[in-house]
Amino acid sequence: MTLHTRLFCLLLALCLSLPAWALTLNEAMTSLGEAKISGQLGEMPSGYLGVIKPGNDAQEIAQLINQARLAEYQRLARENGIQLGDVEAIAGKKAFEKTPPGQYIQLNGKWVRK
Repeated sequence: MTLHTRLFCLLLALCLSLPAWALTLNEAMTSLGEAKISGQLGEMPSGYLGVIKPGNDAQEIAQLINQARLAEYQRLARENGIQLGDVEAIAGKKAFEKTPPGQYIQLNGKWVRK
């Protein structure tokens, strides 16, 4: 087996195994509560999650959930004939209201415990 063939096989094996390492949206949703309780993620006024302390899949959890939120916000904006920014602001306000004491929210660009 040539070096080129071996490298190709190695790259193919890595590509096929990558999805096994990635989180699904359901797994991200399941992990969200703990990530917020541990202070890794918090709610931003934009209606999206922000990463406070990277690690333990915090970035991936935020990315997956934020993608799902964006899709939902776009749907709501389209269906109601309003601007995406307005939907995001409303969602951010609701997220702040629902955030329990002790978890993080972003106020004036700074992370604070509610």
